[in-house]
Amino acid sequence: MDNITRTAVGLASLGRPAYINLGRESELPVDRTVDAMRDATFAVLDRAYDAGVRRVDVARSYGRAEEFLAAWLAARGHADVTVSSKWGYAYVGEWRMDAAVHEVKEHSPARFRAQWAETRDTLPTAPALYQVHSLTSDSPLFEDDALQQALAELVDAGVRVGFSTSGPTQADTIRRALELTVDGRQLFTAVQSTWNVLESSAGLALAEAHRAGVLVQLKETVANGRLVVDPPQVVADIARARGTTPDAVALAAAYAEEWADVVLVGPAGVAQLEANLAATDLRLSDDDLERLAELRESPREYWARRSQLVWG
Repeated sequence: MDNITRTAVGLASLGRPAYINLGRESELPVDRTVDAMRDATFAVLDRAYDAGVRRVDVARSYGRAEEFLAAWLAARGHADVTVSSKWGYAYVGEWRMDAAVHEVKEHSPARFRAQWAETRDTLPTAPALYQVHSLTSDSPLFEDDALQQALAELVDAGVRVGFSTSGPTQADTIRRALELTVDGRQLFTAVQSTWNVLESSAGLALAEAHRAGVLVQLKETVANGRLVVDPPQVVADIARARGTTPDAVALAAAYAEEWADVVLVGPAGVAQLEANLAATDLRLSDDDLERLAELRESPREYWARRSQLVWG
């Protein structure tokens, strides 16, 4: 499988005016109105589609991302795009840059049913994959039989059900979630986890999941922009030697993991997308990958630093 077919475009940076990704300010419209952000989304999706990308990832908490995607699909008439979405966080930022709170998390049957209805009302067809957003090992989902049953009903309706993970105990969450069964059947068959050269602690658990037939998707592959805006020297040196950009190097490391079925990119504009797509043709050497592996931070250090990123 070539790397373009393994690529998904995530709309976290484009569906709302504020987000924590570094380096998006210069890419976004000066005035982040709904119309301007919709146009920027269309431009990114058009270029991605022209390049051969056929996967798009959204979420209820990504502001108007589902709405923008639905409008683009209707306008372009594309029927070959695989859509994944997520539920669990609600967007409460009211399209404000200075909102005190931008999203609120709740893993409950009521939130699932409400957001599934919203997703179905927004998208032209049911998403191929619907995911629990940012599942953690202490989520009430693990003890909530009613919620598990509701998710199993979605599986019965033909929708693949998965989860995304965040936080320093991603590996534990992955293994625990993939053990969940409802009426003797595995509940989750897809996982989307943070993986990059700074935070690779979920790698072994994700490789196990892939071998078990679970769809494995990697997110935050450029560490919310940290690997691009102020790249470690090793990343910058490899990029210079290869005549490419730091984000291409970071993404090429993700593509190099054979157990990664899908690698997500989250550009804020076409220029960022072009730089991201350069990674699909970049093959890093074993020496490159060994040097990049040495950048790994402790999960607690990584997630503590991520929690300090400012919405803007």
